[in-house]
Amino acid sequence: MDDAPLTSQRRPFAVKLWPPSQNTRHMLVERMTKNLTQESIFTRKYGTLSQDEAGEHAKLIEEEAFLSASQHYEKDPDGDGGSAVQLYAKECSKLILEVLKKGPQTRDSKQQIFDGVEVARALFFDISKGQRAFIEAEEAEEIFKPLKDPGNGFAKICFSNRSFGLGAARVVEPILVAMKGQLKEVDLSDFIAGRPEDEALEVMSIVSAALEGCALRYLNLSHNALGEKGVRAFGALLKSQSQLEELYLMNDGISEEAARAVSELLPSTEKLKILHFHNNMTGDEGALAIADVVKCSASLEDFRCSSTRIGSDGGVALSEALGGCPNLRKLDLRDNMFGVEAGVALSKALSKHANLTELYLSYLNLEDKGAIAIANVLQESTPSLQVLDMAGNDISVEAAPHLSSCVANKQHLTKLNLAENELKDEGAILIAKVLEEGHSHLEEVDLSSNLLRRAGARTLAQAVLKKPDFKLLNINGNFISEDGIDDVKEIFKKCPEVLASLEDNDPEGGDGEESGEEEVEGENGELESKLKNLEVGQ
Repeated sequence: MDDAPLTSQRRPFAVKLWPPSQNTRHMLVERMTKNLTQESIFTRKYGTLSQDEAGEHAKLIEEEAFLSASQHYEKDPDGDGGSAVQLYAKECSKLILEVLKKGPQTRDSKQQIFDGVEVARALFFDISKGQRAFIEAEEAEEIFKPLKDPGNGFAKICFSNRSFGLGAARVVEPILVAMKGQLKEVDLSDFIAGRPEDEALEVMSIVSAALEGCALRYLNLSHNALGEKGVRAFGALLKSQSQLEELYLMNDGISEEAARAVSELLPSTEKLKILHFHNNMTGDEGALAIADVVKCSASLEDFRCSSTRIGSDGGVALSEALGGCPNLRKLDLRDNMFGVEAGVALSKALSKHANLTELYLSYLNLEDKGAIAIANVLQESTPSLQVLDMAGNDISVEAAPHLSSCVANKQHLTKLNLAENELKDEGAILIAKVLEEGHSHLEEVDLSSNLLRRAGARTLAQAVLKKPDFKLLNINGNFISEDGIDDVKEIFKKCPEVLASLEDNDPEGGDGEESGEEEVEGENGELESKLKNLEVGQ
């Protein structure tokens, strides 16, 4: 099916955690004001601020944190906004501490701290705040008044989170025509939800024609159930874009035909640095069209093509195209059906990505052969890799020596995810051993659902315990004995928050080959023998 159908009945909107309501934002400002004026471990060290100064700082802090979180959500908006909420809270905490460290400020020095926020606010017109809702002509006339000012400096607009009807589209049409010479970033994600198909297509065509000729660096058309009809409704806008650096087409119902339309309409992707194509129904044939786009995107740094139903043929084509993107830093191909052949093809492309820092390859059906090919290439390349995610790929103990050798060479690694494989204790211990030395930046390790027992769990726990920045070890969903669970909890007794929940662990599971005592002594007995055999096989 090309298009996700839009019915004439206005259906209720789904709940999102981002953006927060105005009331929530106001309450946060009040809470931060109290934090800056009342006694705490930080104010005892750095001193408190007056009520007026604290209130002014709190407003600026909230605005900067909101802007940072909104930008994060725009680049990765496929979830419920939970990660944006976390970033929002983190930024607020960080800025509160910065303000306290600086102490009372003069107006000039205070403005310097938040100079970037003031500039960004002056350039950014955003109607996405608050609850999702329909917008019609009368409300549009009021909302878009600031854009009618011929002296406005807006270079970025965000119409997301509001559903435009024909009336609203006709109100904004002449405004966009007048502004097209100054606009650099346009976010039209999720702006026709719940509209009948005919109305939605006409709204998209009106806005597209109004923006035709803009020299945009950023365009977000995600969450609009585009299909081929929707892509072609944006044809005027897409055809006029040759300067794009960021393009987002996520959750748009883009099938094979729609993917071909994207490839056909875009005149140039020579400057494209970010292309996100998550959660579509592209399939193998559609992947060929996306591969054609990637082939012409030599500047690409961040490519996401996850959850797009791509199989072996499409995976091979896409992998070969990625070989021509030497600047790639982040690659996300999760949740496709690549298989072994596409995994091997991908390994060849990865050999050309020396600058890669984040690699997400979970749930690609790589199996041992594909995983080994990729691990062997990564071992000799990608020296700055920080994130390696190969969960859910049917990887067995056979691949463990290759994975451990790869991990040993990744001293900048912050996150390692090998969940939902079959590495068992032998594989876990090999990986734990290489993590013991160095890897001072490591923050997360996930070997949940890997048939681990007591020995593997204990060795992993001991390997990560003293890492200075370590935050989370997930070994849930394994076959760790009750004594093994006690061992691990004892290891983390001073920092229990670092150990993820073990509620899905099954002490009675597995094939019953090893007793709890044998597991403890495994490194000196049968388990040690298995490890030696694995190392020889390497």
